[in-house]
Amino acid sequence: MQYSFRLAELLGHVPDPRKRPGTIKAIVEYTGLDRHQVAALLKNEVKYIPLKALSRLCDFLIEHGHATPDQLPGALFAVEPENFWELLARRKRLEMCVGVRKDDAPESEVSFVAASDSVLLGELLNGVTTLGGTAKLRKPADAATALAAEELPQPEHLKQSLVWSPGQADEAEVVRRANQVHDRFSDSKGDKALVGIGSTKSNPVVEIILARSFNCDAFESEDSVESPQDRSLPFFLRYRDNDPHPASCMAGLNLSKNDKDLKAGLYYEDAKGKWVRCGSGKAKEEVAFVFYLHRESQGRLEMVMGGFSGKATRLLARALATRAEDFWPPIYANQGMQIGAFIVEFTMPAGKKETDILRTDLVATAEVTRIPEEAIARRLEKRT
Repeated sequence: MQYSFRLAELLGHVPDPRKRPGTIKAIVEYTGLDRHQVAALLKNEVKYIPLKALSRLCDFLIEHGHATPDQLPGALFAVEPENFWELLARRKRLEMCVGVRKDDAPESEVSFVAASDSVLLGELLNGVTTLGGTAKLRKPADAATALAAEELPQPEHLKQSLVWSPGQADEAEVVRRANQVHDRFSDSKGDKALVGIGSTKSNPVVEIILARSFNCDAFESEDSVESPQDRSLPFFLRYRDNDPHPASCMAGLNLSKNDKDLKAGLYYEDAKGKWVRCGSGKAKEEVAFVFYLHRESQGRLEMVMGGFSGKATRLLARALATRAEDFWPPIYANQGMQIGAFIVEFTMPAGKKETDILRTDLVATAEVTRIPEEAIARRLEKRT
């Protein structure tokens, strides 16, 4: 069992310099600790801390109203997750966001969530509450043992939020609502997670999470960059011609101004900087993705997951149920954050084409690709 240091969470410290004026300076002046040591503590990058320094930090937190004496020093420490489902289950507050479509009939008040997104949302809830079906294996056999056992991790508060899918409301309203949901999450206190279900085609909060993760502008097309290596994200969704085409940092029609005529699908940058298309484009192939950014020291997790098609999204739900270990451990760990970025390629079995859109137990061969650490690092470390 490993522990993380949650000073940043207690202080409400975030990476954006505009939202943390004077935090490090105030701690340095009060405690006498070195500035670089305080910065490392805020990032959970210190391997040990002297008791005297810990005592001074506790005094600082109490005096400035960030914690009470009975909460310390325990509130400064938290158990780190050891698998994909624990990553979500150890959050105290879990918010799940889906995109909403509406009936085209005039004056209709009917709105709905895509069936595939609902299936994925259900599997997410199942995985979090049962630790992917392994919770029963961790339960103690008797009451005496239970007293000594750690309680199973589980969110204390579950929340669902709805946003308009692109094209279902005025563009400004789609963006406004998505920003409102993300800002409300960002401003909330304590250990938390936000999961965006779907792709940027259906859920604008997915766009915001990805843009903030890679320090670029949401809802801004990058189709005209000089080179594919100039894209802010190490993966790219090429829209189908008949898809909605919302402006996006993640998606578009061209990898760059000179890389056109691409086939629809998901692409990623490999370790050497070459862009690769997932799958061969055959009719029986489907593609999905999972991305998360975890700042353990802040108790903050943001995640997106979805498929290129509705069938791919349903297949992803099944992959999470049976192969969650493929999405762990994170690929990139630096600067106080951990990032996981994965693309899943599904190949349907040969024979009769699956046409039942109500099936939630689709069977397919799944291959999980871990987007290379080098591709992630090239973008994050040149922007800091």
